Amino acid sequence: MSEQQNPQFNNVDEYIAFLKDKLAQSPECGNTHYNLGVAYLSKREYLEAERCFREAVTNSPRLAEAYVQLGGLCLERGDLEGCLNYNRQATLQRPFFAVPWGNIGFVLLQLGDSDKAIPALQKAVKYDPNFVQALATLGSAHFSRGENEDALECLRKAVELQPMFGPAWNNLALVQAAQGQWAEAAESVKKAQDSGYEVPQQFLDELAGHSK
Repeated sequence: MSEQQNPQFNNVDEYIAFLKDKLAQSPECGNTHYNLGVAYLSKREYLEAERCFREAVTNSPRLAEAYVQLGGLCLERGDLEGCLNYNRQATLQRPFFAVPWGNIGFVLLQLGDSDKAIPALQKAVKYDPNFVQALATLGSAHFSRGENEDALECLRKAVELQPMFGPAWNNLALVQAAQGQWAEAAESVKKAQDSGYEVPQQFLDELAGHSK
């Protein structure tokens, strides 16, 4: 690929200027709108990013990644239903795309609907067995239903794949504590803290009480 086709940029603003120039020449290119949205997202310019992602799906209605990004922006402002709807749109365009299924499961769990969250998360993990966040969320969903063995299986797989994923270590510790495995729970909590995750003080106090 020539230098002209793959230009180098010193910063995100140069990249944004390049993409705007491309859009001036080809305003109906959904991919360019999408890339511009991602660039604005990196600058935390959420309104501009949202406008670009909307343009992306208007011009390329099958661009599932843009629906996922719109869902993420909804989540950023606490609009769980909006997040859910955009991710469902993404699955209609790409049924085997793991990310929107993981997001759907996460949101449904936040809304307290583990019955629907678990099948969505299972699809996410089926389509991407290394999807750590989906595995961890699936573990939490099982734990919320008292399905501790299933929860342990998911969370152990998550930390095996990503040893520095603090939330999964914390959730693993919660399940281990619920099982009466206090020594294992204390070890998992230490690994959560080593990753930089802030374990709730109430849980730390509970663990300390069982270590005496």
